Amino acid sequence: MRIRNAERKDAAGVLALLSQVLELHAAIRPDIFIAGTTKYTEDELNSIFLDEARRTYVAVDENERVLGYAICILKEQPFSNNMVPFTSLFIDDLCVDEAARGQHIGKALFDYVKEQAKALGCYEVTLNVWEGNDGARAFYDRMGMKPKETQLEYILD
Repeated sequence: MRIRNAERKDAAGVLALLSQVLELHAAIRPDIFIAGTTKYTEDELNSIFLDEARRTYVAVDENERVLGYAICILKEQPFSNNMVPFTSLFIDDLCVDEAARGQHIGKALFDYVKEQAKALGCYEVTLNVWEGNDGARAFYDRMGMKPKETQLEYILD
């Protein structure tokens, strides 16, 4: 397995994994996520792969089959004038194929993202995890991530 920048040929493989992520989220929050869809289309992925403000990394096997991916966004902080300026690399989405889990591909992808963030001069790596996605939360806890802020909701009936 190796990790590299995503290329056009990877879009279909990433799209298949995006479907796995969406189905998990739809099971957790059917009030928000629509089963049978994906976060991005193949055309949108190809645009993302070329976007300088984004970085998409794929873990591939010896046959170039996508085993996992991390879609990241470079963000300039602050979002307020009372904060120190810095750059963060936000993991918009990270997934390892259900069939390839347990092979430490997720850890390798996360470590690769951290290395790339350092090379880009970032202060931090951030991400969001949906409540109820206990497997992802446990994984990121093992990776050493800590809560930075908490978003709360009150659903209006």
